[in-house]
Amino acid sequence: MKNFYSQFDFQSELLFEALTTDEKNAVYASMESLTIKKGSLLFYEEGVPTGIFQIKKGKVKKFKRGFSGTEQIFYIYTPGDVFGYHALFGEERYQDSCEALEDLEVNFIAKDIFFQLLQVIPALQQTFIKNIGHEFGVLANIIAVLAQKNLNARLAINLLILENRFEKHSKAGGIDLTREDLANIIGTSAESLGRSLKQFKDEGIIEVDKRVIYIKNKEQLLQLLSNKES
Repeated sequence: MKNFYSQFDFQSELLFEALTTDEKNAVYASMESLTIKKGSLLFYEEGVPTGIFQIKKGKVKKFKRGFSGTEQIFYIYTPGDVFGYHALFGEERYQDSCEALEDLEVNFIAKDIFFQLLQVIPALQQTFIKNIGHEFGVLANIIAVLAQKNLNARLAINLLILENRFEKHSKAGGIDLTREDLANIIGTSAESLGRSLKQFKDEGIIEVDKRVIYIKNKEQLLQLLSNKES
């Protein structure tokens, strides 16, 4: 299962793990603490990048709007995750948006300071470049799932991924997202998502408490993924 999850996990929370204690201290000393309200955009498509973020508390969605205005959510960031650096490395505007799903506490490193850190800490530059390569593979896997799997298989994969990501930071467990956001992750309508969730619930695969989803039978979800018709 570890290899399964790593195919869909950016692993950006590990970016500073390879640094020495002194290097980590230099990075964290460069951070500014910010509080961001639920629903606020940390950055938006075509915006000019100003720095990088690390979540201390809360969740953030990474998404892009289609021509019809519908969101396609590519990733949900959780505490420890670092993001916002792709546009900085590419010297271009943001290609997607990031929005706070709940009230956030984040660390922020301004663009100029971030580039100074990359110059004085070679290991930091190496870990970011390595992780960008990994994230490209993750996005390719996500796109393949959206294009090749049916609705129930897409839902099964994302329930497993989200539970694994959320349970690292929530004692209560469960997948706490709006139905609209979950539908925008798996690429369907809220109505179609509702029918699949009801089917999973009736089959004993999940339990639902208000909007929070709890997986009760991982084996059945994995069977959906191995089904050739999925």
